[in-house]
Amino acid sequence: RRLSRRPAATLLDVFRQHARRQPRRPLLLFQEEVYTFEDVERRSNRAAWALSRRLGLRSGRTVAVLLPNEPAYVWTWLALAKLGCPMACLNCNVRGRALRHALEAAQATLVLASPGERGQRGVGDTRRHGGLWSP
Repeated sequence: RRLSRRPAATLLDVFRQHARRQPRRPLLLFQEEVYTFEDVERRSNRAAWALSRRLGLRSGRTVAVLLPNEPAYVWTWLALAKLGCPMACLNCNVRGRALRHALEAAQATLVLASPGERGQRGVGDTRRHGGLWSP
């Protein structure tokens, strides 16, 4: 039924539905930390607010994301979906020419990277932008 709905239900729609119906239900377990739907909804809303208000990010702008496999990846993706921004997922292990090629192919106007990626060769100097880099 969901696939035949017009417009089609998105993963964001399904997430929001679960967050409304079962906010305290566990969604993520990372190491010893449990994140509920409510936790992830709150964090993704804060991230969306920061991306739109502080960076002026608007719908339709592609954002490249260079984050390790951690919970922040989930709420970053949700935040971008809430803003209507396509997300180009970049592999944290890729560097140099391969990373440059991925960035060019994505046509991203902004790169979000974790602090661990700062100053890495091929990523760009993120020290001035607190984890953000505009190609």
